[in-house]
Amino acid sequence: MLHDWRIDPSEYERHEQRRGRRHAFGHIDPATSALVVVDMIPFFVETNLYAAGIVAHIDRLATAVRAGGGLVAWVVPAATKPTERDIEFFGAEVAALYSSTSVGAEIPNRVWRGLHTDAADLFVEKTMRGALFPGSSDLHERLQAFGIDTVLICGVAADVCCESTVREAHGLDYRVVMVADANAAVSDTALNAALRTVYRSFGDVRPTDDVIAALSS
Repeated sequence: MLHDWRIDPSEYERHEQRRGRRHAFGHIDPATSALVVVDMIPFFVETNLYAAGIVAHIDRLATAVRAGGGLVAWVVPAATKPTERDIEFFGAEVAALYSSTSVGAEIPNRVWRGLHTDAADLFVEKTMRGALFPGSSDLHERLQAFGIDTVLICGVAADVCCESTVREAHGLDYRVVMVADANAAVSDTALNAALRTVYRSFGDVRPTDDVIAALSS
């Protein structure tokens, strides 16, 4: 299943009036870009047909970024003990379930088996919703070591961990692109709410074909 994603025409018009163009970043330099793939693990992909539907788009993006000399970073949840606040918010059973979504295997083996990883990719654990929140992971430091200034964000859930990562990347002064048809949520409504927020205030929103064209322009 693929989402029927959209950005309201009024949002496009708003940015076109402000900056004279629809999209913030015309050319995306692949050598200084990282594709950040969030939470594409069996727990989420097997329970969400929209997540399964974005696998092919993520693979195409990963191939294009690698070909241009950029990085691909696979981010998975760390296996952590539920906190008191987790239990208070989710309830004990669900908190325990979320904490056990990424147990057992080495990080590369936790990524959904239908995706094509590479030994040169980065594999990262995060302990919080966003991958770039201070203390959640070492992703920011690793990206900086490679001179990355642009992050292309995809994965699941678009309106939770992916949007959190977008906001954090914006706060760290990365050029941010949320790939519209390579993000999944539980519904079109949930996805499109996230895309609107990101496009309006935190980064660009473009589909896979446009991003690949910008990488190769």
